Amino acid sequence: MVKTSMEQKTKQKLSSIQIVLVETQDGANIGSVCRAMKTMGLHNLVITGTKKYKDDRVKTLAIHAYDIYEASTRYGTLQEAIQNSILIIGATRRRGKFRKYFSLTPEQMAKKIDSFGEGQISIVFGREADGLTDEELNLCDTAVQIPSSPEFPSLNLAQAVQVITYSLYRNLKSVVEYKPITRNRLEQVAATITDSFDKIHFFKQDEKTEVGRFFRDILARSGLSENESKRLEKMFSKMAAVSRHKK
Repeated sequence: MVKTSMEQKTKQKLSSIQIVLVETQDGANIGSVCRAMKTMGLHNLVITGTKKYKDDRVKTLAIHAYDIYEASTRYGTLQEAIQNSILIIGATRRRGKFRKYFSLTPEQMAKKIDSFGEGQISIVFGREADGLTDEELNLCDTAVQIPSSPEFPSLNLAQAVQVITYSLYRNLKSVVEYKPITRNRLEQVAATITDSFDKIHFFKQDEKTEVGRFFRDILARSGLSENESKRLEKMFSKMAAVSRHKK
């Protein structure tokens, strides 16, 4: 009975996760991704961009997982695909000045997802040739990086999805009984914080965007509840008001 309950919780958690493919170039790779997903109990596939794929290319690699592709959702842009998500994780191996401050391992990512309550979670994978752009990664709340040999660190798309989905299936054990805020609400909280800093003339030159992104990423990883969000907004708004009053 306990085992069944745990299996149901794991299945429930996996059903809240969507795999998002950004402008995948080849239908065969999508088919391989479908197979990787289905073997690990994930069924929600999202594809962005306007490219049309040949069904036979997808079906040849998907085989008995072709139903994942048939049920997939298409969006024109990544921003549309993730708008209802409470947590967005970008898969990347590249580091740089305008990319994330740090990356999670697949196991750390699974534990982070396990700590979140009800709501849609997106794991985003970039193009086969060059992955996610800086702008696309900045739409994500955090990054996940698969450890690999520095002599040949590049995994193909389906391999990356397989490693990530295996980590999820292996590590997701429970469902936390609370509901984190949505992405739109998170943006509002981050905006309140940066606007409050702006009112006390905290920023030097053009820092507001970067600081806003910094706070948004931190808050997203914490999985804020609505009550926590309101309290944070109240604290920062009060800080700005007190500063203006003193002047």
